[in-house]
Amino acid sequence: MGACGMLIAGNWKMNGTHDSAARFIDDIANYKPSSEPGRHLLICPPATLIGTMAESLAKHGIAIGGQDCHAQSQGAFTGDISAAMLADSGCSHVIVGHSERRSMHGETSQDVCAKAKAALSCNLIPIVCVGETWEQREAGHAKAVVVAQIKESIPDGVDSGAFVVAYEPIWAIGSGRAATADDIDFMHAAIKKTLAGKTADGSEGAVLYGGSVKPSNAREILELYNVDGALIGGASLNARDFLDIADLATI
Repeated sequence: MGACGMLIAGNWKMNGTHDSAARFIDDIANYKPSSEPGRHLLICPPATLIGTMAESLAKHGIAIGGQDCHAQSQGAFTGDISAAMLADSGCSHVIVGHSERRSMHGETSQDVCAKAKAALSCNLIPIVCVGETWEQREAGHAKAVVVAQIKESIPDGVDSGAFVVAYEPIWAIGSGRAATADDIDFMHAAIKKTLAGKTADGSEGAVLYGGSVKPSNAREILELYNVDGALIGGASLNARDFLDIADLATI
């Protein structure tokens, strides 16, 4: 995460049972956290596995996070989970505004901002996701779309170390193809410039790349100047793939 380090985060989405979580934990049993300061590992499993995995992952220097939270702290919101509940379960982070939430659940950037504020109020670090569709990119609107999402999704005056942005071009998620190095570096630079106008101290904040990150392309992505880590989908379900990507993250 820039001068502060690099974050390698796994988003399991709606995948994982207690059996598969146990196998994941067994597979990392011999993993020794990097002695290099500033490299941070995070797994965001389904809510049903957070309590089970939190203590086991902590032993290996891996933090745990939620995949979403409600903007309210409590109430009659069947099926939802609050930021306070996530913190109580051992989470340090929570993903908000993932493109699947925006597209499938109709979440607006204003909704995402409210969730980010809820996370911050519970001392959780929100990972705020932004990204454009292929149609928006083809029309030449990619930068404008992402910058608008940043302006509307990140609370004003937030400390630059209190949140993380994840740039995930929607067309790359689960498609097997990542954006080009030039595309990633350009968009991350635009995001950082926009963040400098949002944060309390004028700092840029950390920006992760997500979208079909895997061991075969992670090195090129993580070596880019404006990339502060990765938000990994499918590859994070396999402990060896996740750790292989983590090993490529150098400060």
